[in-house]
Amino acid sequence: MNILLILQNFVKRAGLIGMVGPALIVLILAMMVLPLPPMLLDILFTFNIAVSIMVLLVSMNTNKALDFAIFPTVLLITTLLRLSLNVASTRVVLLEGHTGPDAAGKVIESFGNFLVGGNYAVGIVVFAILVVINFVVITKGAGRIAEVGARFTLDAMPGKQMAIDADLNAGLIGEDVARKRRAEIAQEADFYGAMDGASKFVRGDAVAGIIILFISVIGGMVVGVLQHDLDIAVAAKNYTLLTIGDGLVAQIPALVISTAAGLVVSRVASDENIGQQLVRQLFKQPQIIILTAIIIGSMGLIPSMPHFAFLSLAGAMGALAYYLLQKNEKEVAALEQAAATEIPVIPETHEARWEDVEQVDVLGLEVGYRLISLVDKAQDGDLLRRIKGIRKKFTQDIGFLPPAVHIRDNLDLRPNGYRITLKGVDVGSGEAYPNMLLAINPGSVTGELAGIQTRDPAFGLPAIWIDSTLRDQAQTMGYTVVDAGTVVATHLSHLLSTRAAELLGRQEVQQLLDHIAKVSPKLIEDLVPKTLPLGVVQKVLQNLLDEGMHIRDMRTIVETLAENASRTQDPYQLTSLVRVALGPAIVQQFYPSAQELQVIGMDKELEYILIQAMQSSQNGIGIEPGLADTVLREARAAAETQEQLGLPTVMLVPSQLRDLLARFLKRAVPNIRVISHDEVPDFKTIRVTAMVGGRA
Repeated sequence: MNILLILQNFVKRAGLIGMVGPALIVLILAMMVLPLPPMLLDILFTFNIAVSIMVLLVSMNTNKALDFAIFPTVLLITTLLRLSLNVASTRVVLLEGHTGPDAAGKVIESFGNFLVGGNYAVGIVVFAILVVINFVVITKGAGRIAEVGARFTLDAMPGKQMAIDADLNAGLIGEDVARKRRAEIAQEADFYGAMDGASKFVRGDAVAGIIILFISVIGGMVVGVLQHDLDIAVAAKNYTLLTIGDGLVAQIPALVISTAAGLVVSRVASDENIGQQLVRQLFKQPQIIILTAIIIGSMGLIPSMPHFAFLSLAGAMGALAYYLLQKNEKEVAALEQAAATEIPVIPETHEARWEDVEQVDVLGLEVGYRLISLVDKAQDGDLLRRIKGIRKKFTQDIGFLPPAVHIRDNLDLRPNGYRITLKGVDVGSGEAYPNMLLAINPGSVTGELAGIQTRDPAFGLPAIWIDSTLRDQAQTMGYTVVDAGTVVATHLSHLLSTRAAELLGRQEVQQLLDHIAKVSPKLIEDLVPKTLPLGVVQKVLQNLLDEGMHIRDMRTIVETLAENASRTQDPYQLTSLVRVALGPAIVQQFYPSAQELQVIGMDKELEYILIQAMQSSQNGIGIEPGLADTVLREARAAAETQEQLGLPTVMLVPSQLRDLLARFLKRAVPNIRVISHDEVPDFKTIRVTAMVGGRA
């Protein structure tokens, strides 16, 4: 044992494992040149047969093609091994064939005598049949399957990549998992392409076997008659038997390897190997076996038929069907008994209680009956998994855990319809078709598609529901193609982000503060409820969310509230102070890496007029209608200018006007974000690229 461990450590340290492959190829090629004794040929032929059997068994026990990704290379190596053995054995046959049938070793002699009974005519026929089976049937079929598999795998790659990107964006998977899945997709395409090419090696091997057969027979007769003075009949028998044995001992492993190749490329990936799939799927229905037994038994009753073979097989199949029927009945009885024990006892009718009051779900998703498959795990619906990923990504991006999404079917909806509710109110709806794809027009498509015209429910872009077979055509034309589950998930994700403020209730705020208290207990203890009520903190956080900000930096928010709570408890004033503290994060949200902020400015005269209007207003927020129309018109024009320049639609105003303009423009020009001068960090420079009330 110690010697083996020492040897293993030496091999690893010396890096000899990586040299096994090159050394094996060199040895195989050397056999074509170097003479081999008959005993070594026996060992190598036996090794070739063992390798072919091992490859066949491995291919039958794989669950998917990529579990045996090295198979194309194995196919090439085994083909080279057979050809090298053919060359080496042909050399021995031609040199020593005159000495007798064991001139090339016992393996060739056994295949030449035992398998074909020493009759070289029979041997030629058997050899020809094996070559035809290998060349015409198995290898050609496996090559065709590999070719089609490679084509469809390449065609499906863009869709699979988009599915991975959608899962990654929805938060269902991480970057490492996405990278691994992308590598598997590329490896799958490479595998089928390699199998398509590797099958040509086996076909060439079959052709080479036929040519070697004729060369060996003709060359052997010439050598035996001219060099060793053998009789033509004796020379023909000796060399033909040796050549036939040599061909059979090479073609049988080739047939086994080709069968393994066909099994690898023709099976469908699943969690079961081929043997398990055969047993489960072939013997799944006892009625089919009974019908087959009746047909076979009827054929056995025909007078000229072999009664024993047919009737015995029919009886065996009938017994198997009876066993399977009994087994299925026991399983059904066990399930019924288990279900009976789980039937709940119906309680007696009682008077109405407070417990009977059902609260409205904060966040709900209602689906029509044709969309139930999207949310049913039993039907491989992945929308539940996507929704879990959406909530996780929302938590990471926004900064608090949203309420769970309550999913139910609603027969009042259209069969393909769905509805997203917030506190029982419909906030978004649409239609999805599970067996179709939504092709979204981003504005630069090159053609039209046949399908159901619609609009993307999340962003309102023109779209069309198309048949799944048109995916590649749609992507070629420039459409963004997604499935039904992604459509619903994207719509839900968009609504969650735009209505984050409404999702932040007192319970969520309290849970958020409790979570922060685990890290900074003193900070929370000094704020709530000693300094600020929980409702004020909630309103400040809702104000931040309402303007598209995240609340991940709760430490800064809480510290700012604690510092200023003694001066004011007005949530809007506190929000302004928090925004100033969060200024660098706010600017970075709109300008991730820019040192210069290209913003929408406001004319100084218009600023002065608005400030005067605020001061003269009783509540400080009134604007004269004519002035409001002017501001609204100018803001829209400035936003269009910014969008045409490809710049963020951010307006920079004095701090006195920020709250007023932010609330005023929120509904009229929702794409504008208003920031104040106090929120811009000192190290940033400002350049006005559009102007409200004047020219830049």
